[in-house]
Amino acid sequence: MTGYYDIVLGLIPVALLGISAALTLVGLSLTAAIPIGAFVAMGVIGHAMFVNAPADVSDEAQSARPPLNAD
Repeated sequence: MTGYYDIVLGLIPVALLGISAALTLVGLSLTAAIPIGAFVAMGVIGHAMFVNAPADVSDEAQSARPPLNAD
């Protein structure tokens, strides 16, 4: 099953390369298009790190679950 962080890992190169290529095709210079694509990729990374950050399960939630059985 594809999770949020799998999608983020896929979006980073898509944002960098795709936006840079699209901006180059519409006439923006490559030296201007690459930083814009990198800024968008940086925004995706920042969203994954700070807005939708992975959270550790608290001790109370861990004790509420029964232990896993390997059998």
